Amino acid sequence: MFNIISIIFKYVFIIIFYLFILSVIRLIYLDIRGIHPTSLDNTSYFKLINRKDSLPFKVKEYYPLDDEILLGRDNNNQIVIKDPYISKRHLKIVKDEGDYYLEDFNSANGTYLNGDKIMDVVRLENGDRIRVGQVEFLFVNKE
Repeated sequence: MFNIISIIFKYVFIIIFYLFILSVIRLIYLDIRGIHPTSLDNTSYFKLINRKDSLPFKVKEYYPLDDEILLGRDNNNQIVIKDPYISKRHLKIVKDEGDYYLEDFNSANGTYLNGDKIMDVVRLENGDRIRVGQVEFLFVNKE
């Protein structure tokens, strides 16, 4: 009787061990699949500082910046973030003569640049931190 119980425990342990290994392999696969190679060689972009899994909505790791970008909850924006603390049209980023400028559209919760709430149009510098709602971005200018 003891021999049979011992054999059953041995096989149950082996099955649990293989299920654990399969779950680790699955997590590695999902992590690798989530990495999207981005071609951001000579462009300016926003890089997400927050951990994506800590946010209750979808957000990308990188957002390349064009000559004019609108950010907000509405689907008509170039950068759409469904954060309830972000306005439908929250902010605008404009490129003028090689420099990028950030303007808040009188959003309810405001836009913060390096921890300070912006009240007017401000020029962005490489390495600036922009916080809107629950999301914080790093501005990277490669030009």
